[in-house]
Amino acid sequence: MLEIFLLTLAVIALLSIIFEEVTHINKAKTTLFLGCVSWITLFIAAQTPEQTAIISEELNENLLEIATLWLFLMSTMTFVAYLNAKGMIQVLVQKIFPQQVSVRMLMLQVGAFALVLSTFCDNVTATLVSLGLLTTFNLDDQMRCRMAVLIIFAVNSGGVALITGDVTTLMIFLAGKVHISELLALFIPATISVLLLSVIFSLNAKGTVSTTPIKQSFNSIDIVIGMIFLVTIFLTMVLNVLFAIPPVLTFLAGLSVMFLVGKSSKTKDEEVQILEYIRQVEYDTLLFFLGILLLVGMLKEIGTLDLLTQVYSMYDPGVSNFFVGVGSAVLDNVPLTAALLKADPTLSTAQWLGLTYSVGVGGSLLVIGSAAGIIAMSKVQELTFVAYLKFVPALLLCYSVGYGLTLFLANHLHN
Repeated sequence: MLEIFLLTLAVIALLSIIFEEVTHINKAKTTLFLGCVSWITLFIAAQTPEQTAIISEELNENLLEIATLWLFLMSTMTFVAYLNAKGMIQVLVQKIFPQQVSVRMLMLQVGAFALVLSTFCDNVTATLVSLGLLTTFNLDDQMRCRMAVLIIFAVNSGGVALITGDVTTLMIFLAGKVHISELLALFIPATISVLLLSVIFSLNAKGTVSTTPIKQSFNSIDIVIGMIFLVTIFLTMVLNVLFAIPPVLTFLAGLSVMFLVGKSSKTKDEEVQILEYIRQVEYDTLLFFLGILLLVGMLKEIGTLDLLTQVYSMYDPGVSNFFVGVGSAVLDNVPLTAALLKADPTLSTAQWLGLTYSVGVGGSLLVIGSAAGIIAMSKVQELTFVAYLKFVPALLLCYSVGYGLTLFLANHLHN
């Protein structure tokens, strides 16, 4: 009975996201409320002090994951908000992209840009910077929505090829299931699937678009802060690989350097203005993450993920991996991957690579299925849960093509 009630709360949370446009109730508030209620219910239902202690420990673990993500998002989004406010991202885009370009060519360029960037950066940074591209072009609402969906898919696809790009890829690598050289092969199916989606989205696109002229308003200190951002991204990757230093720690260090540089070169009024960039961060996005992760933590606590692991072992791994990817559009792929690694199924290298691709890219099938999607939904007004659903057939096709190519290449390499 308890499990049914808690699953009902999760379903209501999903429905509140779907029907946000009808109810006009902010999805961040509903998911946060239902996430909190679900854990309160778990504590009330505990029958012994031992059960209460276990639930408390699980909640603390869940809150630690959330706090880590919150701090990481806050530091990354503050950097991007600062550079965006100074017009530096727009100027950089104008240097890379032509001032006038056909919509079809722009679609391919944006997809390729997000794909490559997310291979080396974390998904959050890659999504924020890629979405910054959209503000520099005069796009209509429909095209901006398509571009945002393409960015979500490209960012999630790029992250599967390197351990620096996606947490689940790193988890599978650290478990000793795949090697770096084998992961690099995933970049081929990821690229093909992103290009395919770019072509599909650009079929009915006509005309050309031009960049919005940006007046340079930054000075040498702003350029230094931009360099600090790039160095922080680089050090995040290197220090994580060499010393297993959590990315959040490196980014917070980079953020502190940013404020130290700002203090040494700005007047007190200007320093206050810099601090305002933190307040510009979309806290609705952070609250939405908090609510979603509380609900996912609750599902993990009541054994829903363990049930999925049992179902996984009942079918052929090639089929199971495909549907695990589809499932990761609803459930967080990190605990899902952790549950599968804990079960330790007997898989070939090709099947482990298939799982790596599916849990990395499958979250793109729903807008709430990945960090990239949640960030994009909060940044692009036209992109709602319902609006995203019309793109699901194209996304499912490209995901299926990428997954099929992954198995084909992996099997070919090991024969």
